[in-house]
Amino acid sequence: MSVVSKYNRISAVYDIMEAPVEFFLYGKWREEALSSLKGRVLEVGVGTGRNLEYYSTNVQVTGIDNSKGMLDKALKKAKGRKSITLFLMDAENMEFPDKTFDYVVTTFVLCSIPDPVKALEEMRRVLKPSGELVAIEHMRSKNPLIARLEDLINPIMFFLIGDELTRNTVENIKKAGFTITEEKNLAFKDVFKGIRARP
Repeated sequence: MSVVSKYNRISAVYDIMEAPVEFFLYGKWREEALSSLKGRVLEVGVGTGRNLEYYSTNVQVTGIDNSKGMLDKALKKAKGRKSITLFLMDAENMEFPDKTFDYVVTTFVLCSIPDPVKALEEMRRVLKPSGELVAIEHMRSKNPLIARLEDLINPIMFFLIGDELTRNTVENIKKAGFTITEEKNLAFKDVFKGIRARP
């Protein structure tokens, strides 16, 4: 089963599944990272729209996702907000012109895109030269014990929702041509990070 099929399947219960970590961890990270953004923002992997409430009403938000089930949930959350436009689109082959956006946002997305470096190269392409990548992601820990635990859990998570726990996301961002300007550990030592990078 493809990653898209898995997300279509769980879209109806995804927000319920994520509710505990959203309340205790993710919500405050989202608000801190997104509430001050300005201009034109592209959110890659908008999912069910968990980030939408944290953007200022003055920001022009374009969101994409390749799961129709998830995107349908996001469309309901975006209803009535003219500053938000959502598209069914593949992150590895985006249909936007070069140098379009002031910010590109990813939150818990680079773990499930089949070719994250290709998608990141696309993100860099559509960013303005003065733009910025804002990412909240989980990744393989440099702590051997935590990494071993991730290795054990990874096959289960990939089977259930197509989520890879063992990716070296910081290195993938660099491989795509970005320069990292901030790398902040958020939880579980270095598993969850807040990252900002320039194209």
